[in-house]
Amino acid sequence: MTDFKKLAKTAPMGWNSWDCFGAAVTEKELKENADYMAKYLKPYGWKYVVCDIQWYEPNAKDNDYNNFAPLNMDKYGRLIPAENRFPSAKGGRGFRPIADYCHALGLKFGIHMMRGIPRQAVHADLPIKGSRYTARQVAHHFSVCSWNTDMYGMYDCEGAQDYYNSLFELYASWGVDFIKCDDICVTEFRKWDNPYSAAYEVEMIRRAIDNCGRDMVLSLSPGPAEISTAKHLAKHANMWRLTGDFWDVWDKLYDMFSRCKLWENEVRTGNYPDCDMLPLGRLSKNGTCHGAQNRMTQFTKPEQLTMMSLWGIFRSPLMFGGNLPENDEWTLSLLTNEEYCKMHRNSRRAHELYRTKCHIVWVADGRRCKYAALFNVGEKADTVKLDLAAIGAGGCEIYDIWQKKTLGIYKKVFKAEVEPHGAVLIKIRNA
Repeated sequence: MTDFKKLAKTAPMGWNSWDCFGAAVTEKELKENADYMAKYLKPYGWKYVVCDIQWYEPNAKDNDYNNFAPLNMDKYGRLIPAENRFPSAKGGRGFRPIADYCHALGLKFGIHMMRGIPRQAVHADLPIKGSRYTARQVAHHFSVCSWNTDMYGMYDCEGAQDYYNSLFELYASWGVDFIKCDDICVTEFRKWDNPYSAAYEVEMIRRAIDNCGRDMVLSLSPGPAEISTAKHLAKHANMWRLTGDFWDVWDKLYDMFSRCKLWENEVRTGNYPDCDMLPLGRLSKNGTCHGAQNRMTQFTKPEQLTMMSLWGIFRSPLMFGGNLPENDEWTLSLLTNEEYCKMHRNSRRAHELYRTKCHIVWVADGRRCKYAALFNVGEKADTVKLDLAAIGAGGCEIYDIWQKKTLGIYKKVFKAEVEPHGAVLIKIRNA
């Protein structure tokens, strides 16, 4: 059994289908984004292609969920891809052909799953593969998702573990490398009137992955995760969400500074608090969601730099949300900045250095260098300062990562003019 933390020596980088295709992504769209990633992004560390929610629902068509919709399942109550949307799944092949397609490109393939067992399987009282229990015996009928009607949670029992074991046995046979488990992170330690807590489902999933015979990165959603659960999360998962769904709205981006500050001491190799996806490029192709349908991101260019700089220096996982083949040159340039990717991969000990009403500065250690991100969260352009002595620097060369140029030698203080809602991201080396 591989130590799961070694599967994510650096924070995962990839693409997820939700922001652009919602619940209705198709095989064609997955492959088109995989092709783009392999051609343009793979050399910079981008490698995960993740199919998000409702891949098992034939009638999904936009960003909304169809309540109590019929789902594709096998005889053991395990959800399988809708063949009208994923034609290569015919004949019981599941996601194996798409995973093979990604692997042939040098990429990795991931899928979304919901905590629990399908209600449809419970109502039919289907058998659980390799178990003396049935779906009805393991389902916790009061444990339901508040925003999706597909599943029941499960009791902490032998049959529930059997179900998760059978599920990950199936995923392993498909060649899945990454699991985004939903409806589990924010409720993880919530105590209700009954003894139920979704924490034990996290533990069952961890055991099922460890015993399935295939390495898989585990991501937990949605947020906000509670800081009191940090040790439990780190023991069982590679990634966990710090927020609900993040979209291209300034208020949500501004809020992430406080969330990152709260979690700054919990980022380590194999464990990554997750700021959620990057809503950049072409979004919401199948329906309106926090903005117009089929739009380019609502973030201004300064706001895009702020998001990328914060996610990068904090070492959040980077999951691009837009439709990659429709990227413009600007968006592609954000994803293929070599110095930025090196910082995201190699920096350590990122933390907030100081914060005022309009200025926020984060710093981190690199390999024989330091990094700093200077943010102006105010409504007017302003000068943001960095006291070099405060980070043990002085007489140093400063390189602007986004402008891709050396700014000069600075001895005591570095100052930058920063646009409203914008950022300057720098690399600092001894002169």
